Amino acid sequence: MTERLGIDVGGSTLRLARVDIERGQVIGEVESLPMTPGARPDDVLQALAASPLVANTEGAVGLGLPTVAERGIARTAAHLDSSWIGLDVAKTFFDLTHRPSFVINDGDAAGLAEMRFGTGVALQANKPDATIIVLTLGTGIGSALFVGGKLWPNTELGHLHLPGLTDVDGEGWAAASVKTRLQLDWSQWCRRLDDYLSELHRLLRPDWVVLGGAVSAHAEEWMPYLTSPLRLQPAALRGQAGVIGAARAAWEATLCG
Repeated sequence: MTERLGIDVGGSTLRLARVDIERGQVIGEVESLPMTPGARPDDVLQALAASPLVANTEGAVGLGLPTVAERGIARTAAHLDSSWIGLDVAKTFFDLTHRPSFVINDGDAAGLAEMRFGTGVALQANKPDATIIVLTLGTGIGSALFVGGKLWPNTELGHLHLPGLTDVDGEGWAAASVKTRLQLDWSQWCRRLDDYLSELHRLLRPDWVVLGGAVSAHAEEWMPYLTSPLRLQPAALRGQAGVIGAARAAWEATLCG
C-alpha cells in the first residue's frame, strides 16, 4: 500500500487525512480543524503544520486550496485572505514542515479523486473521449474539467456570471452555503442551481456533470428537483474527495517529476 497525506483547505474547515492512493481510500479518520480567523496564510499553514498527521506520514503532501495554483504559487484567493495571492505556498509549507508538497486547486483535487476512484471511472470507460465536469457544492462552487480523461486545471467555473445577475457570480447565487444562509429548502435551492447549470450547458455542453461536495451525501433528496438538460450524476466520494484527490495529485506529480 502506498499512502500520502492529503489536505483540503475549505472555506470554513481544514481537513487532513492519510490516503491509500492506490485504492483512493482514507486511512483512519479525517482530521477536521476550523478555518483560522481571517484565513491568513501564516495562520492556516501553521495550524496544518501542527497536525500530528504531518509528523507521522511520509512522502510529498498534497495541498488542495481554493486558488488558481501555478507551480505551487497561489494566484487568486477565493474565500481566503488576499495575502495568499502571489505566495509560494509549496515553499512556505516546506519551510514549516520540511516536507515537499504539491499545491492544487481544491476543485481540481476533488475532480481528480472522482475521475480516478469515483463516479468518473464508469463515465470515462463508457466514453473515453468524454468531456466531464466535476462540481463541488459547498462554501463556493469548485470545478474540475476533464477532456478525454485529462485535467484542464484551474477552470474556476464557479465564478461564471449568470444572465440577469449583476451583484453575484454563479457560486454567490447557487453554492450550498447560499442554501444555508438563506434557509432555502431543496426545491428553492435547486431552482438556483438550475440557473447555474443552464449557463454551464450553454457555454460548454459537457457530456456529463458530476455533482459533489458534502451535499452529495443527500443527492437522492434534491437531484430530482433539477430540470437541467445536462446529464447529471452524483459524486461518490462526497466530503472525502478533496483530501483523496490532493494526496493522489502529490503522488502523480512525484511520478511525473
